[in-house]
Amino acid sequence: MKIWHISDTHGFHLRLVIPEDIDLVIHTGDCSNHKDPFPNENEVRKFIDWYEQVPIPNKIFIPGNHDTSIERGLVKVSDFISRGIHLLNHDWMDVNGIKIFGSPFTPTFGNWAFMKSRETINRVWEQIPEGMDIVAVHGPCKGILDLSRNRQNVLEFCGDGALRKHVLDRIKPKYFLSGHIHNFEDIINTGFRYLPDYGITFSNAAGVTDRRFDLGLTYNGNIFEI
Repeated sequence: MKIWHISDTHGFHLRLVIPEDIDLVIHTGDCSNHKDPFPNENEVRKFIDWYEQVPIPNKIFIPGNHDTSIERGLVKVSDFISRGIHLLNHDWMDVNGIKIFGSPFTPTFGNWAFMKSRETINRVWEQIPEGMDIVAVHGPCKGILDLSRNRQNVLEFCGDGALRKHVLDRIKPKYFLSGHIHNFEDIINTGFRYLPDYGITFSNAAGVTDRRFDLGLTYNGNIFEI
């Protein structure tokens, strides 16, 4: 199965170049941008209109912290399902024999959607079942494609340490997909990283660059086969 992983399009989805001969597309969150859930709803619905028309037979969407209208229930699961899109909100599905788990949760940073404190988020990751081929979470594991600068402009690995432990030591999927942490100035987080000791390939497909949304989309996602 050939998979196109995209993420963090933040309203710039129309600029994506859709590759050919893809069996499944997975978007790992932040299709929208506005914090207020009411204008955010309009952004998400425009994304759904586009996503439905993408000529790929299987489509999965996992919400992100910017997708506030989904968390508030203004956009519902049925709005995706009725358009041929699978919404994974901390749940899993089987696509042609490939087991895929998707979750929107990230550690708290600001006042956004689908966030849990770092002190309690381990309970969330305990619910991810073993035996998954792909785990797709909006935010990355700590130390893997997650380098950025904090509010004091200090370099920091921004991912989740509890998630990393579950992925490496217990779940052990073939692929782990995320976004959330964008490229930043000369820091490149997008692309793949393979950890041979664990046999896991990590993918960050964030489509925009921090503090440079004026550039629009700056990354077109990752393609892999499983």
